[in-house]
Amino acid sequence: METVILVIWVFWPIDRIMRVSLRTITLDVPPQDVITKDSVSVKLNAVIYFRVVDPSRAIVEVENYLYATSQLAQTTLRSVLGETEMDELLANRDKINAILRQIIDKRSEDWGIEVSAVEVKDVDLPPEMKRAIARQAEAERERRAKVINAEGELQASEKLAQAAHIIGAEPAAIQLRYLQTVTEIASENNSTTIFPIPLDLFRGFLGSVAQQAAAQPPRLTAKASGEPLPAAPAKTKTEA
Repeated sequence: METVILVIWVFWPIDRIMRVSLRTITLDVPPQDVITKDSVSVKLNAVIYFRVVDPSRAIVEVENYLYATSQLAQTTLRSVLGETEMDELLANRDKINAILRQIIDKRSEDWGIEVSAVEVKDVDLPPEMKRAIARQAEAERERRAKVINAEGELQASEKLAQAAHIIGAEPAAIQLRYLQTVTEIASENNSTTIFPIPLDLFRGFLGSVAQQAAAQPPRLTAKASGEPLPAAPAKTKTEA
């Protein structure tokens, strides 16, 4: 096994050695005051994850690649968010992070730097804007509650219409429902409740009594004075 000895010639003071880390570097972007597209003033900060892929270019092409990357991130952050509305900033943060990463990575490519991710950390809104967002959220919740209530009433009315149609086809079902309601009221309340009983409950009984009365022949009764009624004349046979 051969041993390889690496010798680096340094001509001082012409040459000097500079160490460059090839690991991923985390760089905090200080808070920036930004005015969004819809004229809302916000303060936000971000964090950048990048690494040096070409050490020679990172040293030769730029004086201080850390400071240059930080300044580039700040200006790009203000530029991109200045063209974004506040609602989009709050709702589509992943999309904004992707745009920031793409722009910073493209501009820092000449410095031998590769940007892996850019994340917007905190978005500080003014107090009046926070109150407006809270009122908007409350109004949205009230709207959803009213819509749900209206849908429930619509479904209930449809079911009631179906029940009325079914009960209307069967008259006896109305009476059964009436008796069930009376039973429920009697079980829940201890007070005395008077309900009129509909004649429809006795319609079947009255009909049977009327049929029996019509089937029997009429009978003669005694006079009020007590005298017997005259006997019916007997029928006689006539000879042909």
